[in-house]
Amino acid sequence: MKIVICASISLTYKIKKISNELKKLGYEVEIPFYSKRILNGEISLEEFEKTKRKNGDIEFRRKAGKDLIKRYFKIIKDADVILVLNLDKNGIKNYIGGNTFLEMGFAYVLNKKYFCLIISLICFIKMKLKL
Repeated sequence: MKIVICASISLTYKIKKISNELKKLGYEVEIPFYSKRILNGEISLEEFEKTKRKNGDIEFRRKAGKDLIKRYFKIIKDADVILVLNLDKNGIKNYIGGNTFLEMGFAYVLNKKYFCLIISLICFIKMKLKL
């Protein structure tokens, strides 16, 4: 079974831990492109977050040389299930960012199973609408 992990890049080290545990259980696991680069030492998480805070993530998307959203769509299409790591981030409980929400939509449209570690749609809506 192939599992795709969807989560904020800032959770890269937690993504790695969960990915490793799933691999030990015999699952094939895919993680986000920039999480792989961070774990391979190509860029530091601190550098990624600093640049993203300053300029957003468009610079990283350009440097990737490929459309990362379409790339993950294809990966989700070929997977059996997605696992959303909606852990707390920057004081926001059960954080689901824009890309992760989009990936959840991909899974839904593709009739894939998806699981969340923790989910709070009300928290997501309040955060996005700044209520």
